[in-house]
Amino acid sequence: MELAKKTCVPCQGGVTPLQGKEIQEYLAQLPAGWEQGREKSIKKQFVKKNFADALSFINKIGEIAEHEGHHPDLRLFAYKKVEVELSTHAIGGLSENDFILAAKIEKL
Repeated sequence: MELAKKTCVPCQGGVTPLQGKEIQEYLAQLPAGWEQGREKSIKKQFVKKNFADALSFINKIGEIAEHEGHHPDLRLFAYKKVEVELSTHAIGGLSENDFILAAKIEKL
């Protein structure tokens, strides 16, 4: 099933984080630009037209994150760049939820 059509499942811990090949298989399902972060996360930088567009993008991400119950780290810098970083904090690494949310962000 396409990642963007899935729903995040609440994670309370006790689940093993995704590892090596699994992470690469999920990354291959996302559009270009997503990469594995250094601390068991995935991240991507988006460049918007201006500051207002960057803020609007962040707010739209926030709406999706609240709906899914899975929240990214967001960083707005250089007035129009937004960095999105995803990790499942409850398990100290990556879960399918991170890739689902990344796919939904891409639909914006």
